[in-house]
Amino acid sequence: MTPRSTSIPGKPAVKTTTGKPSAGKSPTAAARPRRKAAQAGPVKPEERMRLIAEAAYYKAEKRYFTGGGELDDWIEAEAEIDTLLDSRKAR
Repeated sequence: MTPRSTSIPGKPAVKTTTGKPSAGKSPTAAARPRRKAAQAGPVKPEERMRLIAEAAYYKAEKRYFTGGGELDDWIEAEAEIDTLLDSRKAR
């Protein structure tokens, strides 16, 4: 069937193959494939360490990088990241 141009008052014309107006979706949104949810595959040790280091950095930033809490920041970050990764596996 040939595409037709349909118009709805107050909305731009949308080409459809059936001649029926699309349900308010833009043509580009309808044509875009949906992204798959993140796979719950194993995380490489290097990626895990990067995530922990980043979380520890933000913990240190929250305490204005005052000395003496680096180990606590790292241990807390490690526990948080491991919990997140474990919950990701359970899905």
